[in-house]
This record gives sequence, C-alpha cells and structure tokens, in this order.
Amino acid sequence: MHAAHISKMFRLGNVGASTLTEDIRSAYYRLRGKENPFLADAETNDRQGTAQRSDYVWALKDINFEVNQGEILGIVGRNGAGKSTLLKILSRTTAPTKGEIKIRGKVASLLEVGTGFHPDLTGRENIFLNGAILGMRKAEIKANLDAIIDFAGVQRYVDTPVKRYSSGMYIRLAFAVSAHLNPDILIVDEVLAVGDAEFQARCLGKMKDVAGEGRTVIFVSHNMGAVSDLCTRALYLNKGQVVLDGSTESVIRAYVRNNMLSNISTGAGLDDPELRRGNGKVRFTRIETINSEGKTDAEFLPNEKIIFRIEAIKNEPVDTLWATVAFRSGRTREIVTKTPIFTVPHHAIPVGVPFMFDIEIPQFNLNPGVYETYYWLGYESQETAYDVADNLLPPIVVNMPEENSRLYASGYFNLPASFTMR
Repeated sequence: MHAAHISKMFRLGNVGASTLTEDIRSAYYRLRGKENPFLADAETNDRQGTAQRSDYVWALKDINFEVNQGEILGIVGRNGAGKSTLLKILSRTTAPTKGEIKIRGKVASLLEVGTGFHPDLTGRENIFLNGAILGMRKAEIKANLDAIIDFAGVQRYVDTPVKRYSSGMYIRLAFAVSAHLNPDILIVDEVLAVGDAEFQARCLGKMKDVAGEGRTVIFVSHNMGAVSDLCTRALYLNKGQVVLDGSTESVIRAYVRNNMLSNISTGAGLDDPELRRGNGKVRFTRIETINSEGKTDAEFLPNEKIIFRIEAIKNEPVDTLWATVAFRSGRTREIVTKTPIFTVPHHAIPVGVPFMFDIEIPQFNLNPGVYETYYWLGYESQETAYDVADNLLPPIVVNMPEENSRLYASGYFNLPASFTMR
C-alpha cells in the first residue's frame, strides 16, 4: 500500500458538504487546471480552535507513507487527529480531496460496529454477505465458516438476526469475518475496545497471525500497550498531519511527551458519562506525574520513584474524601495493581477553592511496558465515586533498561524469590 499526498477537506456546520454552486465552481477550476479557491481557504484541523475564518477544514493534510507486505502499522493520535478519516480513505469508504492511494490485493476493514452487516440478516448470512463483498467464493467462505463462528463465540446465535446481538457479539463476529476471510490488507479501528479483555487478547493474537502469513495489518488504537505489543512501526497523527513515522517505541514516546501535561478540567470528554464518571461533587482539575529528579515526565525505569501531583476542587460539601491511583494493562485493560486508598484531609478547604496533594510510589516495580492510568476520588464506602479519570491522561511508560533487558521478558512484576543450590 502506498499513500501519496493524501488530503481530505470537510465543510463545517450543518451542511457537511459543498453546495451545488460550490461544486460547479470547483469543476470549473479543475477543468481550467487551476487551484480550487475553497482549498486555499481551508484551515488546519484543530478541534479546540475557536476563531474560524473559514467554513472549511483539512481533516488530513499531505499524508505520505508506505506499508509493506506483512507489516503491522499502528496509527496513534488524540481524538480528532484524523485517524478514522484516514482509515476510511484507505478502505475506499470515502475519497480523498487530493492525493492518491495504490493498493495491491483485497482489503477488509473494521471501522465501526456493524460495518458491512445487514441488521435483518442472521449471523451466518452476514458471514456469506461479507465474504462476497471481499470477493470470496462460496466454497472458500464455507471452508472458513466453522473457524469464524468458533472464534466469535456466537455458536448459539449464529442463525439469529444480528440486530438482536449486543455490541460485543456484533464486533466479535465482524472481526472474525474480517480476519478469517484471507484479506491481503486488514484495517482495524478502535472498535476492539467494545470487546472484553479475553477477546481483545485473542484479536491481537489473530492480527499477529495474519501478519505472520504475509498479509498487512493497519491498526488504530488509543491503547498504547496494544500498539507497542502488536505493531512493528507506527504513525503519529496530530491535527491532520503526520508528526512522526518511525519505530513503535519512538512514536509512543513522542505521543506521550506531547500530551504529558494534562489539565483535565478543560479536556475533551469532561461531560461525557462514558469517559468521565462520578457525581461531580469533587473533580480532578490537574494531574502531573513527576520523576525522581522533580521533573514532569511520563517515562520511567523499573523501580524508579513516581509522584502523582493531583489538583482537585470541591463543587459541593462532602463528609469524607478518599483517593487512589490504579494501573491498567496496556494489552488487556485489566487493572494489574493500585496504590492504597488514602484519606484526603479536606475539611479546612472551602468549596470552590482548588487544593493539591501528592501520591508517591517510592519504587514503581512494574516491568517495562505501557500502563493506562485510572484516577479515583470517592467516598469511604467505595460505592460512590466523586470523579473517575479512566485512561483520559497519557499512559505511564516503563522503559526497558539497556542492561539486564532479558530479566524483563514478560509479566507485570518480578516476584521476590530466593535461590538455593542443593
């Protein structure tokens, strides 16, 4: 796959597309061999920008890259960076405004729940439908049918219309179809977040198998652990442009550093109950991670000291206030460990006045890897949360030390043990 100078422009507002007059003018300039004036007026893709002099924005701007056969390419970036738009162009779901893509082979894409499925057809019928869309013969689909159903784990419901499936069942079957019908290029968006931890692990393993068979995988995710574990190379998108194209390690490092300081009181998702939970009586306003030298950082070595400097504000009076920090596996998103739950002495602090406290871990003894962060403020019963910031901030990256790297081959911890020769 080769992408050259890919750009995509959208019109803001209710219309979302060009008017008839603008289409005629665009065609006129194209026939005359001149630059479309609407393209010149389009602005950079900045989702937080307020001052707008144009109704047009570049969702993508001059994207160039090449993916070789058998390569697993990860694409990372903040929400609104243009990742999903790029995948839609690569999947031929939408056309670029400028540039061209050269693809060799069949492409299977999983961009959102229900892509390519007809809700009134059964799971079995949708398997054959998707296979036909991919250009597979009926005999080839039948040969893979049992493996698809088994991988998706929907044996009992395979003859039920998919409109009655849960979102998790939907995505299980959709991924199974896309991965098992032998596409030359498999394109997967963040939809795997819908599945449970066990299924996510199986999906990552299947994508490795697909690449091992000489096919290409393009994977978009906010899960830095999954990107680190799966991808051999990565692209970092920001505001519709490629910031870095390089090794997965270097791209994750750049992504984490560019998003290191986090003022979550103004961040995206503050009012989204799916992202920011809790009753809001107390809210996080700023969280920083500080290393042993007193500098703000998100990259550490095994057993290095970490200080979590947390700022919060009481919006209403509360009786008790407890705080803790937990860490999720970057691969499965399960919580692998957490700090104790600390009592925050807050009674002398008035409502509406920010206050700050530190949670210090003298030796962060997790093995090298990427760990999502989970910050919690709540009541002593732990049944009521005032605020939860779950994977809203950059992950903690524990780097592999240059020496003794073989000691950190796998697992989250190195268990203390002794050795005796008998």
